[in-house]
Amino acid sequence: MSKVKDQVITENYAIYNSDCMLVLPTLEDESVDLVVYSPPFAGLYNYSSSENDFSNCESKEQFLEQYEFLVQQMARVTKAGRINAVHCTDVHDNRCFLWDFPAEIIKIHQKYGFHYRNRITIWKEPLKVRMRTMVQSLMHKFIVEDSTKCFTAMPDYVLIFTKDGDNLVPVTHSQGLKNYFGATPIVSNILTAWNNANNTKLNEEQLWEHLNNSFYDSENPNNKLSHYIWQRYASSVWDDIRIDNVLPFKDSKEEDDEKHVHPLQLDVIDRIVELYSNPNEVVLTPFAGVGSEVYSPVSLGRKAIGIELKDSYFKQMVLNMKDAKKRVMSAVKTVSLFDAV
Repeated sequence: MSKVKDQVITENYAIYNSDCMLVLPTLEDESVDLVVYSPPFAGLYNYSSSENDFSNCESKEQFLEQYEFLVQQMARVTKAGRINAVHCTDVHDNRCFLWDFPAEIIKIHQKYGFHYRNRITIWKEPLKVRMRTMVQSLMHKFIVEDSTKCFTAMPDYVLIFTKDGDNLVPVTHSQGLKNYFGATPIVSNILTAWNNANNTKLNEEQLWEHLNNSFYDSENPNNKLSHYIWQRYASSVWDDIRIDNVLPFKDSKEEDDEKHVHPLQLDVIDRIVELYSNPNEVVLTPFAGVGSEVYSPVSLGRKAIGIELKDSYFKQMVLNMKDAKKRVMSAVKTVSLFDAV
């Protein structure tokens, strides 16, 4: 493909330094099992000076027109009955008035044959948000001066869509859920109840290991540990996402960056990948950034396709992918899926 500036093709992933709208049309219809990505947050950040960059649109309307072309491609390449997970937030303008960006994402997906199924709220610690974004509405000084200028820290959302049609290959967990991705694997009341019931003095780490060994049984997929993990994941608010559990990204900043954006946390991606894809299935991200949505599925035994326009991000993604094998949690049979396009 002449419009691809660089690419790396392995048996487990294919990553491209190119405009996603040039690469996506080359993918086969219904060839992708799961899509996970963060679209550029229109009007909030400028990622680069490239005219191909979605974030450089002149207006919300122009951005949504461009984004619609992307969703149309996502609908074409996603298998029937499978998931597209879109990470987003409400977007504020330079006056700090909010625009309901998630609502626009929902409308466009419904137009192209997706069913809106779920909204997951990702809680953010207010002080960390303030330190990262310097948003004035979180400043304590306005509590003193004029609290009508004070507002809560904005959460992120993951919008879950299902493409119309029947899923022909169920996503199964024959031994239940074993891996927990988040900051709070065992809450204190469970630890206390376990120790009281069993007359033991286990700490949190010991209890987790005990549950893991005792209840993870191929003959009993309905184990207690899996039930506990699902109860945590099934919450509409994910309040234990580790905000700093991200891939290296700081060295990829360029001079034309308006502001460098923190990559999506691996806890979020890991949960989506494990819940909505089987080992060896294909996960796609059209805005790969430094590779988070490629690194996570590959490290969890899936295949991945990632596309990134910005040269410095792509170079960092190549470096990050070298460490993916170190994180592999289970041995899976690898099959070469990708040919250079």
